[in-house]
Amino acid sequence: MKKLSLILPLLFVALLIGAWHVAVARQASGIIPGPWAVVLGIAELARKGLLLKYVVASLFRVTWGYLSAVMLAIPFGLLLGSYRRWGMAFNPLIQILRPISPLAWIPISILWFGVGDVAAMFLIFLASFLPLTVTAMNAVRNVEVVHLNAGRNFGLSGAQVVYKVLYPAVMPQLIVGLRIALGIAWLVVVAAEMIAVNSGLGFLIVDARNAGNRYDLVIAGMALIGVIGLLLDTIMRKLEKLRSLRWGYGIE
Repeated sequence: MKKLSLILPLLFVALLIGAWHVAVARQASGIIPGPWAVVLGIAELARKGLLLKYVVASLFRVTWGYLSAVMLAIPFGLLLGSYRRWGMAFNPLIQILRPISPLAWIPISILWFGVGDVAAMFLIFLASFLPLTVTAMNAVRNVEVVHLNAGRNFGLSGAQVVYKVLYPAVMPQLIVGLRIALGIAWLVVVAAEMIAVNSGLGFLIVDARNAGNRYDLVIAGMALIGVIGLLLDTIMRKLEKLRSLRWGYGIE
């Protein structure tokens, strides 16, 4: 079964690449490059030292922006979820800010931080902070009060109740929120790099388009974004299989 789950995706990817090659071979304009041209484009980036530079730049911005949001949003959301009055007070503001696209903050981020890494990391922080806050709030509210009371009845201190009862109860839902927020962060960094910085995979796409219509590099950048996004999501899915979290997913 495991071999089949691995073979089927590979076969589907091979089918898509074959269809791509056939479509490019039949096009009249010759603008869209084929798979081999994209591979050569990636090799060219690697040869010039730009491939590693751009990938590291994008991951650097995502890492700091995302982790900053995680460290602040989860405790904040747990606090709002635990104290209902605080949650009721902050909820209108959260619901107003949530529908605003992080990309709408680009002019303000450039105004505050200038063109550079900080502006991009600020956008990633915004994109991740609100979803994680809402996830943490809802996770706490789904915890049965009887479980918390049982911990207190067994003599656990407040800190022990949080560590031994609350966090294990909310972690399965938080992992889902973390996974979704990381996907959003990766989307936002690529968009931000097209405007607010001069390096990274998003910048690669825009620069390749402007520098003589290098569509082989444009698609190479798109492919790299997709592959790295898949790897990041795979890493987050591995967290769901940790022994301490299996109960939340019905895994034996």
